[in-house]
Amino acid sequence: MHKKRGNHLRRAFGTAVAMEAEKWKRTALLVIDMQNDFIKAGGPMHVAGGKAIVPSVIQAVDVARQRGMLVVWVVREHDSFGRDVELFRRHLYVDGKEKPTTKGTYGAELVDGLIIRERDYKLVKTRFSAFFATNLHSLLQGTGIKSVVVVGVQTPNCIRQTVFDAVSLDYQPVTVIIDATAAATPLVHDANIFDMKNIGVETPTLQEWCS
Repeated sequence: MHKKRGNHLRRAFGTAVAMEAEKWKRTALLVIDMQNDFIKAGGPMHVAGGKAIVPSVIQAVDVARQRGMLVVWVVREHDSFGRDVELFRRHLYVDGKEKPTTKGTYGAELVDGLIIRERDYKLVKTRFSAFFATNLHSLLQGTGIKSVVVVGVQTPNCIRQTVFDAVSLDYQPVTVIIDATAAATPLVHDANIFDMKNIGVETPTLQEWCS
């Protein structure tokens, strides 16, 4: 009797492990704009809360890889003349200016501790949403991704726009790790997390997501 029960428990555990592995295989981690110009103090696009979340983003990436998730590095890389930049930012790309996240510059590189590995995917965007005028949706569909987890900066702009587009495209669930994302102030961050929760977005802490 005890042997049969033991076999049943082992089978149940094995099934649960397989289901968990399949879930993560169909989930992508989107790491958004963790670049020097956004994170480093004094950078032209500096996000005040960005530096504090770097260790959390590193941990989220490590856990995602351990789970077999697709890691997508979403970055801004602009033309040095600003021809692919939003109109309201083009004044930053005139001669004599620092020209934020220009392709090939230090400012466009990922911050120290974040490294793109062979099985990761780098996606360049030129607007707030990682889905706008990019191949992200087709990439995720083509690799069987059904849900996304979002980390990075900053909450009211690129995080929010990407998340709302993911919800509109019926990814389920859409998750934002609240202490691996950041904005200029905690108040702005919390207000945007509140709005995203109201459209069904899951908002765990890093510890909750990792457990």
